[in-house]
Amino acid sequence: MSDAPLDPIRFPIGRFEMPEVVTGDVRAGWIQRLDRLPARLRLAVAGLNEAQLDTPYREGGWTARQVVHHIADAHAHLSNRVRHALTEDVPTTLPFEENDWAELPDARTAPVSMSLAVLNGTHARLAALLRTLDDDQWQRSIYHPARQAHLTVEWMAGMYAWHGDHHTAQIEAFRKRSGA
Repeated sequence: MSDAPLDPIRFPIGRFEMPEVVTGDVRAGWIQRLDRLPARLRLAVAGLNEAQLDTPYREGGWTARQVVHHIADAHAHLSNRVRHALTEDVPTTLPFEENDWAELPDARTAPVSMSLAVLNGTHARLAALLRTLDDDQWQRSIYHPARQAHLTVEWMAGMYAWHGDHHTAQIEAFRKRSGA
């Protein structure tokens, strides 16, 4: 990773950093953030008109609409990956090309309400599941071939709590910069 300073528009909350020690309280915080993401994201896009939704949040970046659809796509993958990790012995996950997915017609044009609805159900179920896990289940993992790494349920929960906050903060910052 480079020592160059992060672009605050691209990374308004910084990069994800896995804590050295993960306690039950840390996990509970991640679950709470995941559980609250749909409402926070809904608020972030509330009142944005079609032109604003179709404006990139930064030069060279995705539109606010694409960001919302991306979060739903990525977090649906998260939910499936967690379930695979809990029910299979270190399964290999299927990566997805997020930039290609963001260019699909539905990601470019579909109402954000569709993905907000997906996130409501996905996150409610995911949070309910995560609240039931014991310490051994948090350490179960998947193999991610694109990362060439084993990812634990614990790491995925932390990373995706950050991921949702990260993209929501991008939209919130866009709103402030654009006066929306």
